Amino acid sequence: MASTALIAGGRQASTRLSFIATIFTGSFLLFLVQPMIARMALPRLGGAPAVWNSAMLVYQALLLAGYAYSHWLGRFAPRRQATVHLALFAVAAAMLPIRLVRTTPPADANVFLWVPWFLALSIGPLFLVVSAQAPLMQRWFTLSDGDDPYPLYAASNLGSFCGLIVYPLLVEPLLSLATQSLVWSLGYGCLALLVAWCAFRLPAAGARAAMPKAAPVDRRTLAAWVLLAAIPSGLMLSTTLHITTDIMAMPLLWVLPLGLYLLSFTVAFAKDRRVAAWITRLSPIMLLIAACGVFSDVPVSASLLAIASLLGLFSISVAIHGALYDRRPDPSQLTTFYLAMSVGGVLGGLFCALLAPMVFDWTYEHPILMVAAAYVLGRTNPFLEKFWKNGGPERLVRWSIPLLLILSLVGQGAFGLPNSRLVAMFASFVLIALALLASGNRVVFAAATGALMLSMGGWDKISLSTAPDRMTRSFFGIYSVREGANDTRILIHGTTIHGIQRRGSPEDERVATSYYAPGSGAGLALTAAPALFGDHARIDVVGLGAGTLACYSRPGQHWLYYEIDPAVVRIARNPQQFTFLSRCLPDGKFAIGDARLTLERSASNAADVLIVDAFSSDSVPMHLLTKEAFQTYRRHLSPTGLLLVHISNRYLDLRPVIAANVRDGWVARARFFAPTPAETRLSQSGSLWIALSTSPSTIAHLEQASGAERWTPLQPQPGFHQWTDDYASILPIIKWRD
Repeated sequence: MASTALIAGGRQASTRLSFIATIFTGSFLLFLVQPMIARMALPRLGGAPAVWNSAMLVYQALLLAGYAYSHWLGRFAPRRQATVHLALFAVAAAMLPIRLVRTTPPADANVFLWVPWFLALSIGPLFLVVSAQAPLMQRWFTLSDGDDPYPLYAASNLGSFCGLIVYPLLVEPLLSLATQSLVWSLGYGCLALLVAWCAFRLPAAGARAAMPKAAPVDRRTLAAWVLLAAIPSGLMLSTTLHITTDIMAMPLLWVLPLGLYLLSFTVAFAKDRRVAAWITRLSPIMLLIAACGVFSDVPVSASLLAIASLLGLFSISVAIHGALYDRRPDPSQLTTFYLAMSVGGVLGGLFCALLAPMVFDWTYEHPILMVAAAYVLGRTNPFLEKFWKNGGPERLVRWSIPLLLILSLVGQGAFGLPNSRLVAMFASFVLIALALLASGNRVVFAAATGALMLSMGGWDKISLSTAPDRMTRSFFGIYSVREGANDTRILIHGTTIHGIQRRGSPEDERVATSYYAPGSGAGLALTAAPALFGDHARIDVVGLGAGTLACYSRPGQHWLYYEIDPAVVRIARNPQQFTFLSRCLPDGKFAIGDARLTLERSASNAADVLIVDAFSSDSVPMHLLTKEAFQTYRRHLSPTGLLLVHISNRYLDLRPVIAANVRDGWVARARFFAPTPAETRLSQSGSLWIALSTSPSTIAHLEQASGAERWTPLQPQPGFHQWTDDYASILPIIKWRD
């Protein structure tokens, strides 16, 4: 008897192990292929965020299709399901090794239509069959006399998390794209074998043809599943945009919100409920802490604000996903449950990636989702819920909302009160205390959370949005035009200054400032351009910003700007905002689109000076710094032409990346400009520019014209691998300590 029980227990453990391994591997491969395909497509599609917003929606749509396929497959007998699924594995394998289809977008292609078609054609069948593993294997686990299948979803999200982390930390730094494709193909083969292993455990048609039928899911329950899945999905995307746009644009930071989002499923769907219950009880407090920094513009606390946002996202996601787990249906409705969750995930993505950029001029979707999360979490305190249910009259609920809004205005100096930090802190502390007391009532807790965010910078942000031409949002980022010290106007993209203009007189408005000061690398080179290339020099600039460089233009020169975002052109050309262009280059020409793709289509020997200054916020368009990109620059320049690359960056040391191209025949010099206190008062900023040419005489003449002592030689760093379209990694160049 004991031996029989032991054998049964061993068989059950073996069954669980086989399904856990299959689910983990499928999810691991799924989150490995997403960044891999993105890297493959970068040189062909360019670095436009609109492209990647569209690509992310393609991934979510394919994931939804995979879950729908899994749900459809459940209508067949167990062995028939296995036959169909393994046959689909074999058909999709015809697309291995994974690669992009051989086509490029037309110049006038609409990315929202062309990119989905391109990606679906390249990886659609492979992505669909791999994405189906999580719900399908859980269903098979139940059919194979397994236990509760829902905790296996934790293995799925753990696999997703591992794939997400492994790619930037190990796969990208160590393997070329061609090798990555082969390794992923081997992983696909292993996954097929694991699926076959699980299929052998399925009962024969006569033994157990179907799972026991349960009552149909009503619409209210389906809507609850979709809504509960949509809020954390949208919050993950909005938190990513919030911390990388409004707090700190640090590389790899985008990985953390998605990783924590995936880990929240692992905790929320675990069989042991203690950790999930403990985090859920803390979630209202963590939400309020995160809410304090939603509208903050205080740079000194950037790291603390980022940590608070990430911890808030994790605790909120655990609590809401835990609520989903508590509402899970009978295993016979398992695929319906996951299909509804996938629909919610897509809706959250649609709201943040497409709808919000069209409706809002700032990341207002983030506080909106925070309020939605507060509404869901408003009943996590049983004691206070009982108070609000029994002792909290309806009148108190009704009057609490205007009271909370009045308090938020008090914090901003309304009603004749001083707009001081002390008053703001007092109002915020009162709002936090009231919010904690309200954590037993959904409506009041959500209102208190919104009022807290408004009191801590929200009203200021709204006033900036309502002012004409002060805030602009496109699919490429968020731009704000602000008044600075000493009668200056500043253009800010995300967290990075992209232009400063002195005001007061036409002469002051023509002075180059910020990274483009006369003593900067760009200032020295453009001042020397007439001596180097004559009075009719052809000067091309990648990246417009506020248009500061235009003030170096001279009569007879031909200037052409390459700018990816039409919104930036509108800002720079609007004299009500900046007058660099209107005063210095009123007839300037512009080419709209991704610079590398546009340059590849342009004529050769088209410019004498090419300036590359295309970094959005502090992010790096990797495809503009590869060997192939520098080959494009060489073709675009005249034989004696000069290339200037701006690499000032808070988080990355890009000198080794540029220096690696010296091996290909470029001569390079670096110019680090550190302004004096007097120059700083004139709005000049520190900068690092690299000047390159394939003509040593051009570099020699540049040094002679601007002072050789101002430039330092730039040599390749031993052991650093040159970036190519097939290989690049930012890990070796991160400034781990500033």
